[in-house]
Amino acid sequence: MPSTTPTNWNDANRALWDERVPLHAEGAFYDLDGFRAGTDPLRDFELAEVGDVTGRSLLHLQCHMGQDTLSWARHGAARVVGLDFSAPAVDTARSLAADLGLGPDRAAFVTSDVYDAADAVPDPSYDIVYTGGGALCWLPDLTRWAETAASLVAPGGFLYLAEFHPLTEVLDDETGSRVVRDYFDRDAQVYDIPGTYASDSMDTVNNRSVEWQHPIGEVVTALAATGLRIEFLHEHDVSLFRRFETFEERDGYHRFPAGRPRIPLMYSLKASRPY
Repeated sequence: MPSTTPTNWNDANRALWDERVPLHAEGAFYDLDGFRAGTDPLRDFELAEVGDVTGRSLLHLQCHMGQDTLSWARHGAARVVGLDFSAPAVDTARSLAADLGLGPDRAAFVTSDVYDAADAVPDPSYDIVYTGGGALCWLPDLTRWAETAASLVAPGGFLYLAEFHPLTEVLDDETGSRVVRDYFDRDAQVYDIPGTYASDSMDTVNNRSVEWQHPIGEVVTALAATGLRIEFLHEHDVSLFRRFETFEERDGYHRFPAGRPRIPLMYSLKASRPY
């Protein structure tokens, strides 16, 4: 764990997320009513890269309110388990599962820190361990995360990660064209910002967050060291939100304007465990 890790970093992050769950559940960004009606939040490249999940077990680490988790059940996974450190998020996920008619035998959710996942989830291993969309930035110790995640991959199974590209964190927030931050900065980044990306409300109390930047080389090395085999590392020129002010929304994604030189905005990785 980096030496600059602030005391009580996890408590601060949990308080922030606990407070924002009701705002996310009520807001248009996550659109829970649309989800209940059948909207699929999974991205096209995720569906293509993960492939057919029919009859397979899937564990979603850091699942927030469980929409992606439950979507994999809709796509045919025999059993999905979602894990998140926010109890209100897990409560919302369980409620969504009940609304969809998915009992605990098909969709279970547990409240736990991701580092303690191996002791918290109901099964010792899963065909697919899935995570992504802004999960790794909340973790100071990527080696410990990789060891925990890899321990839950069944023989013949794989880990799939879809994340925001760390390159975007070094660029200016307005145009995304100037390097203004250090790509290799390992220090904790402490913020005190009211509100949330998923709601117009700015009336929040727990606004302190502690985050870390993880270069892609660190992610790949941490997973390779666990014995998993890296199958691919893909980079994508799309984002899930308006990361830079110059972004345009096209085809359900946020992108730079047409004609501008592209950079990677997200990446995806698959790492498998041999039989």
